[in-house]
Amino acid sequence: MDLLSNLPGLIGILFKSPIIFVLVFPILIFSLVIHEVSHGWAAYLMGDRTAMWLGRLTLNPLKHLDPFGTIALLFFGFGWAKPVPVNYLNLRDFRKGIFLVSIAGVAANFLFAFIAVLVNRLTVSYNIELLYSALSIIAYINILLAAFNIIPIPPLDGSKILISFLPDEYRYYMERIEPYGMFIILALLFMGILNPVIRFFQSLIIGIINIFL
Repeated sequence: MDLLSNLPGLIGILFKSPIIFVLVFPILIFSLVIHEVSHGWAAYLMGDRTAMWLGRLTLNPLKHLDPFGTIALLFFGFGWAKPVPVNYLNLRDFRKGIFLVSIAGVAANFLFAFIAVLVNRLTVSYNIELLYSALSIIAYINILLAAFNIIPIPPLDGSKILISFLPDEYRYYMERIEPYGMFIILALLFMGILNPVIRFFQSLIIGIINIFL
């Protein structure tokens, strides 16, 4: 996974290697889509039909893509789709439900990264540089998406995973923060405070992948 340490933005890849861009970009868009669909299906299985009623259990990217999130993916190497709506009050078991719904998206990106690394290691002896580069980028960005989303700041998935273990009174405080969460996250990113946190989770995810491979 040598290329994981220093990758350009996808726009840079487009100009450097259009073929790699064509191979990678649709898969990365699918990574954003499957992240959100995983939330929706987990909610559905736990008793909430909101995503189904709104047509968000489909893999059609037009139902999920956020324009700003897609632009961010192009220019910064990570992005987001429109969040799948979930009514947590409909879940059969609130704590178990919120945990499974929240971790589903992170698990989807982890699985994408795992498959990309696995295929890379199985094919590395063939010295197909184009394939190696494409799979490395797919693995890197899915690891980044999983690492970013697991940060326990609302509205990121990590905050809801944390809520599933907290007493009810702490859940109230987390919910109070959520309307301002993205501003807090952007400020922390701008100041570089989240960078070591993201790197820690990236290292943790890569370590878990290496255990199995």
